[in-house]
Amino acid sequence: MKTDKIIVVVILVFTAAYWYAIHQIREPLIGDPIGPRAIPKLLAIGLLISAVLLAIEIWTKSRLAAKEAAPPRSDQSVPLIALVVGATLVYFWVFNFLGYALATTVYLAGLMFYFNPKKTRTNLLTAVIFSLGTYLVFTKLFGAQLPAGLLPF
Repeated sequence: MKTDKIIVVVILVFTAAYWYAIHQIREPLIGDPIGPRAIPKLLAIGLLISAVLLAIEIWTKSRLAAKEAAPPRSDQSVPLIALVVGATLVYFWVFNFLGYALATTVYLAGLMFYFNPKKTRTNLLTAVIFSLGTYLVFTKLFGAQLPAGLLPF
C-alpha cells in the first residue's frame, strides 16, 4: 500500500514538472492551428487522471482492508521503485537508438513480466499491440515524428 502512495506522489510531481516544461515550448506565429503544446498537454492530463484513479483505488482498498483487518505484509517499496526508475532510465537511454516501437515494447514487456510473470502471451501481445498502436496513432494520425531506430518504418 505504501508503494502505491509513493507512486501517486511521484506521478503528481512528474506531471507538474512536465506541465511546466510544456509551457516552455514556444508557440510559432504561423503554423499548425492546434500548436505544439496540444499532444503534450493531453499526455499530462492522462498522467493526472491515472494518479487520481490510483489514489481512488488506494483509498477504496484501505477502507476495505480496515473492515477486514488484513494481516500485515512485508513492504518491498524501495527495491520496487528502484527497479521501475532504473528500467525507465534505461528506456530513456536506448529510446533514440532502438526507436519508439522497439524500445517501448521491450520496456513494457520487461515490466509486465516482472509484475505479471505467469501471463507470457498476454504480456507480449499487450506490449507489442500498445507500442505499435501508439506509434501508428502518433505518426499517422497526429503527424508526430518518432524515432524509427532499428526498425525499417
